[in-house]
Amino acid sequence: MQVAIIGLGLVGGSIGLALKQSSQPECEIVGYVRRPEVASTALSLGVVDRVETKLREAVKEAGTVVIATPVLTVKEILSEIAAHLRSGCVVTDTASTKLDVMSWAEELLPPTVNFIGGHPMAGKETQGIQAADARLFQDCIYCLSPAKKASTQAIDKVANMVKKLGATPFFIDAQEHDYLVAGISHLPMLLSAALVSATTKDPSWDKMSKLAASGYRDVTRLACGNPEVNAHICLTNTAALLHWIDAFGSELERYRQLVTTKDKRLEEALAEANEARKEWLSRTQQ
Repeated sequence: MQVAIIGLGLVGGSIGLALKQSSQPECEIVGYVRRPEVASTALSLGVVDRVETKLREAVKEAGTVVIATPVLTVKEILSEIAAHLRSGCVVTDTASTKLDVMSWAEELLPPTVNFIGGHPMAGKETQGIQAADARLFQDCIYCLSPAKKASTQAIDKVANMVKKLGATPFFIDAQEHDYLVAGISHLPMLLSAALVSATTKDPSWDKMSKLAASGYRDVTRLACGNPEVNAHICLTNTAALLHWIDAFGSELERYRQLVTTKDKRLEEALAEANEARKEWLSRTQQ
C-alpha cells in the first residue's frame, strides 16, 4: 500500500502527517519534492516515509496519488504522470476549484486510472511544510467530486482516506462546488486583500496601523494566504467569482446609500445581517 503526495506544503504535508498517524504500518507515504531542503524537512518532521525528486518515481508504485499543488499546476502534473500510473490507481487533488481540474483529468488520464476531485475546507494563515498539522482537517468538510467513470471502489477508497484525516466527505458536483465556494471562500479572500490594499496605501496608514486591533486582524486574515494559490483560484473560477463580486458590490452600494442619506433603516439592515450570521453559527454548532 503506497500513497504518493505531490506537493508538500501546508495541505500536502498535513495529509502526510495525518495519514501516517492513522494508517496501517504497511502503508508507505511517498512525497515528491523539487527542492532538497524541503525533502530533508519532510523527512525530519515525519511527513513522509520517503521522498522522490522525479514525478515518475514518486507515482509508479502508488495505489493512491494526491496532488496538493496550486490549481494551475495540476494540469501539468496530470500530463506528466499519466503514462507512469499503475492500472487501477486512484488520483485525487486538493485544489480549491474543481471544474477545470475535472476537465483536465478526463482529458489527460488513461481510462485505467480513477480520478476523484477533492477540496478540504480547511487552512491556516501560515504556509509551507513547517506549518503542516496532522489535525488540520479534523471535523472539517472535505468536498469530493468523482469523475463520471470513477469506480465505486475508487470513490470509497478516497472517502475512507478523507475519514482517516478526521474530515467528513461531502459529495458535490464540480460546477456547483465552484459556485458555492466562490461566495464563502474566494470572495472573502479578495475582500480581505482589498481592505489591506485600501488601508495600507492611505497616507495615514502609519498612524492608522497603531489603532488597528482584533477587528482589523480578523477581517484581513485571509490576505495572508499563499498569493500563488489564491491567484490560481481566481483565474480558474472567474465566472462564479465575478457573480459574487457583483452581488457583494450591490449590497455594499445599498449600505452606502443608507449611510449617505442617514437612513434609519441602516440599523435594520445591520440587525438583519447580525441575525443571519447568528443563525449560521447556531447551525454549524449543532
